[in-house]
Amino acid sequence: MKTSTLIFGSLGLLALAGCVSGAKSKSNAGAPPTVLAVDLKRYTGTWYEIARFPHSFEKGASHVTANYLSQPDGTIKVVNRSMKDGKPDSIEGVATPVAGSNGAKLKVKFFTLLPSGNYWVLALDDKNYHWAMVGEGSRKYLWILSRTPQMDRGVYEMLVNRARELGYDVSLLEKVEQ
Repeated sequence: MKTSTLIFGSLGLLALAGCVSGAKSKSNAGAPPTVLAVDLKRYTGTWYEIARFPHSFEKGASHVTANYLSQPDGTIKVVNRSMKDGKPDSIEGVATPVAGSNGAKLKVKFFTLLPSGNYWVLALDDKNYHWAMVGEGSRKYLWILSRTPQMDRGVYEMLVNRARELGYDVSLLEKVEQ
């Protein structure tokens, strides 16, 4: 894929702020809050893209996964895979934790000539790391991720409601074929 679940800047993605009501306008809402902390060692591994906002770089992509691998220098190797037009597609990048964010914010770079995108963890199953929701400050990008190809409907609805509370237009969400 040309860019993936971690290009935000698109996977820039998202400053700590108070909870934002879905009734507030995006221009007045401020940046959505992230979770307080992410244990990046526990966050590594494979995540399945359950739903996303539509964007040209993922148009027609199904069976989307993001695999995060810790590197000795503290960065995270990002490998995004998908199927496009019946053919496997992939892209590799690197994610760098943002200082002072306790792992909840990353800068992700997929191409050396493009600027880094923001990757903000907005919601996380902090007990088991089974699901996450990622976005960024402009609210133009949003992904719902799971450790499995299918997500419990109740968890999905809870994340959609949380996204709405944070000021995201959840009518834009599209489910991803896994």
